[in-house]
Parts: sequence; structure tokens; C-alpha cells
Amino acid sequence: MKFTEEQKSALSAPLAASHVKEREQGGRKLSYIEGWHAISEANRIFGFDAWHRETLDIRCVSEGPRKIGKTARDGFGVTYIARVRITVGDIVREGTGAGHGIDVDLGLAHESAIKESETDAMKRALMTFGNPFGLALYDKDQRNVAPDTAAADAYTSASKAVIATFGTESELRLWWKEQAPARAKNGLTQEHVDELLACIKARIAELSEEKDMADETV
Repeated sequence: MKFTEEQKSALSAPLAASHVKEREQGGRKLSYIEGWHAISEANRIFGFDAWHRETLDIRCVSEGPRKIGKTARDGFGVTYIARVRITVGDIVREGTGAGHGIDVDLGLAHESAIKESETDAMKRALMTFGNPFGLALYDKDQRNVAPDTAAADAYTSASKAVIATFGTESELRLWWKEQAPARAKNGLTQEHVDELLACIKARIAELSEEKDMADETV
């Protein structure tokens, strides 16, 4: 099997920062993507019917009583490890993961640990396909984690609509100056800024043309 150019582009694209979560573990902050997002990306890039997940092995490696929470309630701690295989066409990748379950109910502790171990193993297998599945997080500098552009895109779209409503060039220029904090807050890239400046230039040209037409009429 060969990936399409579109799939190759998606697999090599940076991981959006908005999909990166953090958790404390052993006194360190660890970055990760959630399991549902990994599945969603696999469906998007490979196709809903073009990839397969298989749990090859899953086993309990630890189980015992433990105290839970600030009130030190009696409960149980359980740990599972799992090995999962991901198949895309004739491409096969495997990953091993661990899951931990803590609950006052032993059955619920096992259930939680089983689910977490399978999800962790799946993410580790998918990670080998590229940045969208968390590969970018294995680089301590996270050079392939990109700022989320959703807010910038939404602001740019709304601003273009506003620009079209201005009736004078001076009002438009004043608005642009006053919007500087909002542009920074929404994380506009130079590409977004250039797009808005082009829109402003076009509106100024329209206003000039309208003025010329009005003068000719008079």
C-alpha cells in the first residue's frame, strides 16, 4: 500500500497545540493527546473503513488494596499492560501501553485499567505514523507542535466582514490601529495580517472610486 499525497501531507503536518493536553506524573509535566482524538485523526486521514485496531495481549500485572483520596478510603489499585496492533492496508504497526485503575470497587478499578492500557497502546502504535498522532510530542522542543489557528481564522473572517462596512478611510485606519490588541490576543500569523491588509486596501480603493463617482455626479 502507498499513501496518497494528501495522506502524506496530513501525516507530516504539525500537531495543533489545541489537541495537546498535560498531566502531572512523577513530579513532571507530560504532554499527550487524548484517545478519542487519535481515533478521529485515523478516521480522517486513513478513512473510517481503511484501518483496523486489534488487541493482541492484555494482562493484569498488579492488583492490591490502597487508600484513596484525602479521606483515605479503602479501595484498590490495579495496573494492566496491553499490546495493540494497528493495520492500514498492508502496513502494520504495534504498540505497548499501560493503564491504571483506582476505585473503591475492584471491578471498576479493573475496567478503568483495561480501557486505559488499550488506549495507551493504540496511541503508541498510531504515533509511529506521524505528528498528528503525537509523534511531535516525543521531541522535547516540540518543534512540530503548531499554534492553533482556529481563533485567528475566526477573527480574520469576522474582521473582513467589518471592513466592508466602513464608509471612510479615516475610520477604517483608526479601527485597524485600535484592533492591535485583539490581533495579538487571537494569535494572527503574518499570513492573516496580510490577508486583512489586502482587504483594507481593496476597501479603500472602493471608497475612493465611490467618491470619484459622487464628484462626477455633482
